[in-house]
Amino acid sequence: MAKPTPAVQPIELACAADDLTLEMTRWLSHLRAERRLSPKTSEAYARDVRQFLEFLGEHWGRRVTLAGFSALEASDVRAFMAMRRASEIGSRSLMRALAGLRSFGRFLEREGKGKVGALSAIRAPKVGKSLPKPIQVAAAKRFADADERAGETRDPWIWARDAAVMALLYGSGLRISEALGLKRRDVPLPGAGDVLVVTGKGNKTRMVPVLQNVLALVQDYVAMCPHPLPAEGPIFVGARGGPLSPRIIQLTMERLRGALGLPDSATPHALRHSFATHLLSRGGDLRAIQELLGHASLSTTQIYTGIDSERLLEVYRTAHPRA
Repeated sequence: MAKPTPAVQPIELACAADDLTLEMTRWLSHLRAERRLSPKTSEAYARDVRQFLEFLGEHWGRRVTLAGFSALEASDVRAFMAMRRASEIGSRSLMRALAGLRSFGRFLEREGKGKVGALSAIRAPKVGKSLPKPIQVAAAKRFADADERAGETRDPWIWARDAAVMALLYGSGLRISEALGLKRRDVPLPGAGDVLVVTGKGNKTRMVPVLQNVLALVQDYVAMCPHPLPAEGPIFVGARGGPLSPRIIQLTMERLRGALGLPDSATPHALRHSFATHLLSRGGDLRAIQELLGHASLSTTQIYTGIDSERLLEVYRTAHPRA
């Protein structure tokens, strides 16, 4: 059964009139209930629109009404972007802020509350493409080795849990939220299956293969876990038996990458990048990798071709005999 959508609290803004804050509250409910955006994305959009309204209140010297917002001029939006840029906000954050404003503007237009044409007239800032930094195969495997944690003061079942989570991130290319969202019934016993049904972004499900040695690591953790793990409950739990926080896995990786001499880029998400990169370098089909990762667009997956090309060029520069 789907989880109920949490109610959105009414927006309170001293710089905005009641008619505009009402529409903003309705828009946020729409994002959660109909668009099914993640809570983090919805919160980011709300924060960006709130900052824009606060800016307009100061910029215009009066409260922002619904009619005033609909009559925005492109110069108002450019002034806001310039102010944010002066605060050393990066291009990606500016692009997200513009996306949030446009989403709010489209919502108002659909609801017959006015057309905010100025938002469409602004070009999104250019964002330089940065390639994900994969972890080498040997190091990626060591993250999933519980023996690497020997000597720590934590309970052995917690070592086993963290090893199982990271094995899923690298072995099946899961996002950390997808791994921690798995219920016990979702994970087959070793020898009883080789597929996981994962719930990804937008509550979309997909099937991903899972290796038997990864299932064995999960089963080792389950056997050692002192807390009850009902079939309908999360398979990975925290020290007190509650849902496991992603931050715990992030901290574990921080400790391990220090011990392994790896850079700060070795994060839980880097294990997912490594999964895709290593598959591609061994002849994996790009569209198949797209399906495994749960990318909506092939263009998102194509970033890994850049990583592989860079690796090949590095091999060429290192190995090719100079004339």
